Parts: sequence; structure tokens; C-alpha cells
Amino acid sequence: MTVRQVAAYLNVNERTILKLVGEGALPGVRIGNLWRFRKAMLDAWLDDQALGVIPRTPEVAVGSPVARRLLSLASCFQPRQMILDLQADSKTGVIEELATLAARLGLIRDKTWFVGALIERENVMPSATGHGVAFLHTLHRHPEQILKPFMVLGRSLRGVDFDALDGAPTHLFFVLGLKFHELYLPWLAKLPQMCAQPETLQILMTAASADQIFSALSSAEKPFTTHKISNSRNNPKRS
Repeated sequence: MTVRQVAAYLNVNERTILKLVGEGALPGVRIGNLWRFRKAMLDAWLDDQALGVIPRTPEVAVGSPVARRLLSLASCFQPRQMILDLQADSKTGVIEELATLAARLGLIRDKTWFVGALIERENVMPSATGHGVAFLHTLHRHPEQILKPFMVLGRSLRGVDFDALDGAPTHLFFVLGLKFHELYLPWLAKLPQMCAQPETLQILMTAASADQIFSALSSAEKPFTTHKISNSRNNPKRS
């Protein structure tokens, strides 16, 4: 589908579609200078919106109360929460390998549940957004299964077929362990914006150490953090 067709299908203007897909909130792939979309993935995206599985407001907007409540990267992610060279060569294998890491670090209560929950979400709509990146999370929140909010990251040097919209192999797999919709789901909007920066994505793909990756993500997060601090100072009673 084209931008015009999607705009008509969703009953919004084309500028809104370009804004959403450019921010990584709407599933689409750029072919040359044009965006293209799969209707099935748009329908799944709409289902997620209706279920509250992904944020209704795709961007972390200036002045947004949600922006002030975002978890900081350092509070849920550290260099030890990465696998720089995943050995798995399939979607299920990647999920198993990253779930094993989360279990070993004491971030989840039941690895079997976590694997099943991630696969359940993949069956609704693939998490690979294209450009070599996937953002995995569970379909429903189960606070009792997630011991603390977390993110783990895996990188496959050779790439894995993850049903990405652009048909290309996926190399970076962000897995979110989320406890509550209102506090943690905005990460699903924040992360794609961070990874949409070409210089950040290049470092994530080629960095030789977990510390380098962590530093690159921390730098990409700064615009959000800067806004958060500034907004808190301007609204002391609400911070």
C-alpha cells in the first residue's frame, strides 16, 4: 500500500502517516524515496492500539506527562544485559537465547512463560520493524512474572530471518520486560526514535564491546532526558 492508500484506510491525512512511519510508530518500509506498507501489519497495528499493547501517542512529545514518567535507560539496562554475537539462527532460537540471559540475570521469574509470551506477541505481529532491528515484548503485562523492569539486547552478526517488513535479515533484538502499561510502554515509542538515527544504528551494528553500545544508546537517549529535566524544572509541582 502507498502513503495515500494508508491515509485513506486510516482516515487521516498523508502528513500524519509520514510522521508516524518516520518516527517508527507505524510499520512501513522505505523503498528509495517512497514508503510502502502491508495491510496485514497495519491491521495488527490497529489491534495493538485497541488493546493498549502499544502507546496510542507514538512520539514522546514535548510537554507530555508520559515523557516525564519514562524509565531512564540506566534504570533498566546495563552492558551485562547484552549478547553481542547471538548463536541462534531462527526466530524461536533468538527468543530462547535472550530469555535465557534474562533468567540468568534474575530479571524474570519463569523463562518458559517468557519465551511463550514473546512468541505469542510475534504471532500477532512480527516485532522486526525493518532496517535490521526488532523490538520484542509480551502481548499482555504480567507484573508477577517480571521481577524488575528491564531490557536485554542481542546482536546477530550474520542476521536472522525475523519476518521483517522490508524482507531483510534482522541483526538487533531489543527485548523489553514490561510490568505496567502506563509507565513502561512508552519505551516502544522511544526506542525506535533512538535507533532511527543512522549514526547510532551504525555503532550498534559494529561496536566491539557492550560498553560502546551502551554509550551509543545513552547518547541517543539524551534528547529525551534533557527534555525530562527541563520540563520538571518548569513544572516543579508535577515532577
